[in-house]
Order: sequence, then C-alpha cells, then structure tokens
Amino acid sequence: MAGQVTIRRAEKRDAAELAILVDLSSHGFASWLWHGSVVRGEVETALECGRCQLRSDDETGGWKDASFAEVDGEVAGAVIGYSIDTSIGDVEADHPVLHPLIDLQKKVVGSWFIDSLGVYRHHRGIGLGRQLLDHELERAAGRTASLITESTNEVALGLYRSSGFVEVERMESVPLSADGKTHDWVLLTRSAT
Repeated sequence: MAGQVTIRRAEKRDAAELAILVDLSSHGFASWLWHGSVVRGEVETALECGRCQLRSDDETGGWKDASFAEVDGEVAGAVIGYSIDTSIGDVEADHPVLHPLIDLQKKVVGSWFIDSLGVYRHHRGIGLGRQLLDHELERAAGRTASLITESTNEVALGLYRSSGFVEVERMESVPLSADGKTHDWVLLTRSAT
C-alpha cells in the first residue's frame, strides 16, 4: 500500500538525489556522459559531475526545471521538463552518441520537453510515474509536450502512449562501446491541450 504521495518542486539542495534519479531514468547513460569529467580530472566521480551540473542555477534541465515525488517524506522519483527554444539549433553534439538525441530535439522546437522521468524501483507500480508525468503536463501549460525514450523501454512507452503521446520519429542510437547494445531513440509528442 502506498503512503502519502506529495509532488514538489526541486530545490538546489536536491541536486545529488536528482543526479541519481537522472542516471536511473537514463539507464546509466547520464553517468557514462558525466564520466568524461572524471577522465579529465575535473571531478572525482561521475555522480559528482552530475550533481554539479544539476545544481547550477543556469543549467537547462537542472534543479530549477525538476520536481520530485515523495512517499511519506522519502524521495521516490523525479521529473525534469523545460521549453525547447530556437537555441537548440545552435547546439552541436560533442560526442557521437549525442547526435541522434540532439537531432530529435531540434524537431520539437517550441514544445515542452520532458527530459527525464524516473522512479526508484521499490516505489514503482503505485502510479508515481503517471503522477509525475501529469504534473509535467500541467507545467506545459497547454503547449505540445515531447520526450525521447529508448525503443526497448516498453514500460515507459506504455505510460506515454496511454497519456496521449504518439511516436513522431526514431533514430538509431550510437552504442556506448564496441560491444554495447543498440536501440532506437523514440521521439514522442502529445498535442497541445
């Protein structure tokens, strides 16, 4: 039985928890990206890099764009959303794995982009993902909403489709390593309401 669920906006002090949930929602992709800062000697760990990025006051997709679901006062999940403006057209991928993601985002300029949505495993199955998604759709304030997920993430695809999202396009992912698994990145949108 689920306890008392609260959805709240993130605070700067939540950046470490947010980094964990962003990494969880990306199935480790975020920490793989953040690890570059470790290699360059800028931070000690990938999660430290994620925390630093997410606590920035100026970072799109950082703490100011995030909300948390709490169950009985414990953080259980998070969502990040923001408007994609025309400046995305100037963004160049600094690594090949990012090319398809940025190319897909460039197709939804003007939409409310749901960047990350993740729920800790022990809190899944009680509707928190849907509550976080609904919260983000409210923040979209009637604009078209968009998001990108992996073609192999059937649970997420089911949630998004049941909430009115439709597939617009897909692009093949670039494997993270020579023996890495591949999938398609799926761009979904939901029309303005």
